[in-house]
Amino acid sequence: MQPVMLGPVPVDFVLFAAILLGIAVLHRHTLQVALTGLAVVTVYKLAFTGFKQGAGLAGLAGLFAHEWVILANLFGLLMGFALLSKHFEDSQLPVVLPRILPDDWKGGFVLLVMVFVLSSFLDNIAAALIGGTMASAVFRKKVHIGYLAAIVAASNAGGSGSVVGDTTTTMMWIAGVDPLDVLEAFVAAGTALVICGYFAARQQQAYSPIVKDPPPGIRVDWPRVGIVAFILVVAIVANVAANLHFPDVLDVFPVIGAAVWGAILVSAPLRRPDWSLLPATFRGTIFLLALVTTASMMPVEKLPAASWQTAFGLGVLSAVFDNIPLTALALHQGGYDWGFLAYAVGFGGSMIWFGSSAGVALSNTFPEARSVGLWLRHGWHVALAYVVGFFVLLAVMGWHPHAQRTREHAPSAPTQPAPATGGISR
Repeated sequence: MQPVMLGPVPVDFVLFAAILLGIAVLHRHTLQVALTGLAVVTVYKLAFTGFKQGAGLAGLAGLFAHEWVILANLFGLLMGFALLSKHFEDSQLPVVLPRILPDDWKGGFVLLVMVFVLSSFLDNIAAALIGGTMASAVFRKKVHIGYLAAIVAASNAGGSGSVVGDTTTTMMWIAGVDPLDVLEAFVAAGTALVICGYFAARQQQAYSPIVKDPPPGIRVDWPRVGIVAFILVVAIVANVAANLHFPDVLDVFPVIGAAVWGAILVSAPLRRPDWSLLPATFRGTIFLLALVTTASMMPVEKLPAASWQTAFGLGVLSAVFDNIPLTALALHQGGYDWGFLAYAVGFGGSMIWFGSSAGVALSNTFPEARSVGLWLRHGWHVALAYVVGFFVLLAVMGWHPHAQRTREHAPSAPTQPAPATGGISR
């Protein structure tokens, strides 16, 4: 069934825009807006257009059969990493960080670099949560919204050049993209980190200066630090092992989410997790899952021909649409320079707080960040960094599309004719 059009725009997009507007205006009631929006879009699709997997209830069932693994992984990671973050906070290790961080704005900048590095081999959600925990400790629990935006940007930037650092780059790896083709995204990501990191660190230092010295008598709870490391290692090993040896399992079972929770439960006798965090975390998690599910219903089947302009536009689009289906469509379409695409869909979501899983996860800890207006106003440097980083990559590396080695495990997406490649070459 074809989408119902309102002028040149499908009604689906109008409804999704209304949900985003409702979230921006009613940021204290984001869960209710997201769930109501999901219900309205679902009823509309059932009544008028059907789903990519078919019409009616059968199409809806097909959609959830296709999306449930992604949703289950996100649920497991968001809920689990809230407990991991609390373990890290209670270890007292973040409190002693001022001993190694510079005492002025450069301390805030170095902390963002640490988040960037963490995210290059760790899931960006965990890197953002750990960064938020460290920032809360060294800035006396007063973290500027512009700095929160920079933490999210640093976590997304760090994962954009690594096939184990972000869901979208992992998808590319599964689909046959050479990890070295993604690596060039670090040219743009590093540039973006310097730009938004500088301005955000200055904002934060003016708002609440870094603690110069940790309180006396602080003792690090090393068993808790060990638990954090154990959970992270289990998540990384499970992710890499599944990608290398059992890629088909990733499509039918939430490997990473299950691995994280297995590690949490195994380590619980050593140090009890703070289970009291889960009810509040659950609300934020359901909000994210509602947005991701709604985005998966949008008719984004047709993309312009692959080019650097299209990749740039996908980065902007990923600020409001889930970047996972966008990446799946681009992989099916082919003809991209994958480093550009990895940076665009990875970093682009940082421009709005709900544009990436890392932003939504961090907003569970810092609810004041759940305002599109405040995020754009104070986190303006993230959008600037995205644009500058993209064009630095274009100038330095040039646009060179790379063929995928195999399409055996490429994520499913609607069929499109193979486009001609184009853009600026080195």
